[in-house]
Amino acid sequence: MSARGVVPFTTPWVAPAEELYVLEALRSGLTSGDGPFTRRATRLVEALVGGGRALLTTSCTHALEMTALLLDIKPGDEVILPSFTFVSTANAFVLRGATPVFVDIREDTFNLDERLLEAAITPRTRAIVVVHYGGVACAMDEIGAIAQRHGITVVEDNAHGLGGAYRGRPLGSLAPLATQSFHATKNVSCGEGGALVLNDESLVDRAEILREKGTNRSQFYRGMVDKYRWMDVGSSYLPSDVLAAMLTAQLESFNTIQERRGQIWDTYHKQLAGWAAANGVRLPVVPDECDHPAHVYALLAPTHDDRTRFIEALSRHGIVAPFHYVPLHESPVGEQVGRTAAGGCPVTTDVSSRLLRLPLFASLSDADLEYVIDAVVTLTAA
Repeated sequence: MSARGVVPFTTPWVAPAEELYVLEALRSGLTSGDGPFTRRATRLVEALVGGGRALLTTSCTHALEMTALLLDIKPGDEVILPSFTFVSTANAFVLRGATPVFVDIREDTFNLDERLLEAAITPRTRAIVVVHYGGVACAMDEIGAIAQRHGITVVEDNAHGLGGAYRGRPLGSLAPLATQSFHATKNVSCGEGGALVLNDESLVDRAEILREKGTNRSQFYRGMVDKYRWMDVGSSYLPSDVLAAMLTAQLESFNTIQERRGQIWDTYHKQLAGWAAANGVRLPVVPDECDHPAHVYALLAPTHDDRTRFIEALSRHGIVAPFHYVPLHESPVGEQVGRTAAGGCPVTTDVSSRLLRLPLFASLSDADLEYVIDAVVTLTAA
């Protein structure tokens, strides 16, 4: 929309070849999972995450559910994760009967605080799920070392992080299992979609079976078996090849999307620096060892009341600037089925009450970008 209409928080990018590829998929008649576009999109995802084996899924949520199945998570097991994340991070393991153990986040990156991790581990701990908030990497060296000492598997919830890196290594390649999101709100999207990235080759065969309703259908289609059978518990996690066609076009436009998102992120960071310093607002923090993919531009207001005032004022300007997340440890289900690590999650509660996000999407025009910045800066004069 123009600056005189509504500036949405996000709008999916439409890739140049998107309609052509979708039409090609429809006309081919090969619209079910694991068709030609699925294979093309899979290769593109694998290139972006550094070569691990990728399996497209219908959502990042389903990819996370597959990690719980692959790890044989059972009732009584515990899974450590940040409270400051989307519900899917916990749901995938709660569905298998596990107890989510909520650990607080760092004040700078809003990622799981690695200094609190070891104290949260018990003999029941089976996995540590890290979330790279905004595509800014967690402290993976420290987290990986702790997990190795205790024989615990790390899972990367990389819903925000495709294209990001930690010490030069792509996010999604830093743990045995990683998940990606291609939801409409993500940098690259197909409406609803995801991927499971397997950086442990020993997990690939079983993952294929789990994704195909618990059958060895993938091996059958490759001519490896003469018929396919029910081999394991599983579900239908394959996306349609029509969705994969959309995703292929998006992934082929990845550099174009990222260049524009990076320009927008950098413009916010430069032009809001003076205003933020003068008004006690904190801009995003990106440690030197992290390369981020410009997924989120979040402001941390001085107080909850300031956050509310900012959002309402921007709304009056026609600008959508939402907050998130409601802490999982304070949610009805989180209180019922989860456990909060010793010391609680005070940083999570505080950040959640003060954070808001500015519009950031590849098709945001220069005029609307300047309009948003001008509106933010004039808030203090209101």
